[in-house]
Amino acid sequence: MRYSRELAYDAPPEEVFAMLADPAFREKVGAAQDVVSIEVTLTPAGAGFTLVSDQVQNTAGLPAIAKKIAGDTTQAVVKESWDDATSGTIEITAPGKPTRATGTVRLTPSGTGTTYVQELDVVVKVPLVAGKLEKLMADNIDAGLTTEHAVGVAWLKGDR
Repeated sequence: MRYSRELAYDAPPEEVFAMLADPAFREKVGAAQDVVSIEVTLTPAGAGFTLVSDQVQNTAGLPAIAKKIAGDTTQAVVKESWDDATSGTIEITAPGKPTRATGTVRLTPSGTGTTYVQELDVVVKVPLVAGKLEKLMADNIDAGLTTEHAVGVAWLKGDR
């Protein structure tokens, strides 16, 4: 399943990129998303960085079919590899689970602000219910991005 989301920030791309490269921002996003735990590792790489966010997420509220696969909590590992301040790749995995989302992220100037775009291929390999579970995974990614955006807007205004 294809997933795409576009978000607007009222700050130049350099500021948005710096925010995305800050482990403290990622930890604040995790807290806002009510993750059980989060470990963020950032490795500078040329003009970009690689960030790994290893999270334990609560599965309360998920449909029974999803909880049967995920359990009471699930591990989600988000790996972003930014080549520079304009684009990179993203991979979301749940170790030991038949789920994966891979794609691209990019920042583009938009007036005095920045447009953030995330495009993913969401794949769940479970016979008969894959489509339903892919939609659920995409919805959860979308909810996470909504929270990240709200935290990001506040962060860029100085709420750190």
